Amino acid sequence: MAEIDTTPMTVSPVTLKGAVVRLEPLSHDHLPGLIAVGLDPVLWRWIPTPVTTPDEMRTYVRTALEERDRHVSLPFAIMHKTTGQVIGSTRYGNIDRANRRVEIGWTWVARSHQRTGANTDAKRLLLTHAFETLGAHRVELKTDALNTQSRAAIARIGATQEGVFRSHVVVAPRVGPDGQMIPARLRDSVYFSVIHAEWPTVKERLASLARRD
Repeated sequence: MAEIDTTPMTVSPVTLKGAVVRLEPLSHDHLPGLIAVGLDPVLWRWIPTPVTTPDEMRTYVRTALEERDRHVSLPFAIMHKTTGQVIGSTRYGNIDRANRRVEIGWTWVARSHQRTGANTDAKRLLLTHAFETLGAHRVELKTDALNTQSRAAIARIGATQEGVFRSHVVVAPRVGPDGQMIPARLRDSVYFSVIHAEWPTVKERLASLARRD
């Protein structure tokens, strides 16, 4: 049996450089760029609390940085490698240092850069850092059960679906694309994971996807 590392995991701000994107530690300096590309209601369709105004984006960033300071999250700005522009955000969340576990999520990418390989590259960077630098035993991902596109994308990278948490999250009311108010609802969340033993296979799968994107 392989020896298990029982020392607490150390998670610190770091810049991760990929083929398509660069992940920078989120800061207030990224706020103008996030506001410029991130107030599109479509981006927040499946997010429990939407961000559709500059003030809401300021709150979003402030909350993320507060979670960073409490060592429960590590948020990033997603930067386009070629242009240097902010195109979205992602993070490690629900950091469990003692059990060497993190969740990858809170991810959104501007519609102009969707289907460009940006999201896949960001996931590859985060998974690589989690397993090869942080020494994580497990990485979790979750999404709305109704979000079939996200579920397919997570499965596509090789993560294993584990189950559905019923009535898991309250989704705040919001204005829909047609201008009508959508009432609050209870969301079922689908959980996926990648464990350390699976990482070599998932890593190769991500490399194959990168060659196709």
